[in-house]
Amino acid sequence: MVMLTAIVAFTACRKEKVTVSTLTANTVNDLAADTIIGIAPTGQPYGSGKFTFYSLETKSIVPNSDSATNKWDLGFRGTLIITNSGNAGPGNGGGFVYVGTFNDLRSVPADSTFRTDNAPASYAIPFGSGKGWYSYNGPTNLVTPIPGRLLIVRTAIGKYAKMEILNYYKGGITPAASAPDGDKLTKQRYYTFRYVLQSDGSKNF
Repeated sequence: MVMLTAIVAFTACRKEKVTVSTLTANTVNDLAADTIIGIAPTGQPYGSGKFTFYSLETKSIVPNSDSATNKWDLGFRGTLIITNSGNAGPGNGGGFVYVGTFNDLRSVPADSTFRTDNAPASYAIPFGSGKGWYSYNGPTNLVTPIPGRLLIVRTAIGKYAKMEILNYYKGGITPAASAPDGDKLTKQRYYTFRYVLQSDGSKNF
């Protein structure tokens, strides 16, 4: 009887064992995303119109000459983020915006639907103030990430990552609301973000 009790207790302990993820977050600082090169007669800033392509797996920028390959996972141009999917690229990418906290998100929800890019009608990561990862304040002319908005990304080769945009300004510091608009324009379009990529192909983080 004593031995049986010990066996049951041991089995219960084994069932309660929790596996802790060993994945670490990668942080990218000041990723230039079509930085502003001039001001149009209308007063609107403009860049070159080119995306900055990034590989989550190699943790590096991918040349524009490889835009038609599956070497990149995400493309950044101003506040627009594209995935290597649909009419944006030949990859098996996709994504969506998830509401929650970075550390608490341990796996891709089972009922998730990954969107693909269909520019200019729609994007996997919704584009526009309040629709996706950011909000734009007209009076202060500032772009800020919305707290609790994460990006869940399927990479070009079908792996999964969670991502959080931390800042949109050079140095990872949002200018003061009272700062001159010129300073705000020259410092914007520099992404700081963190992400966790599951390289084994599973949906667990």
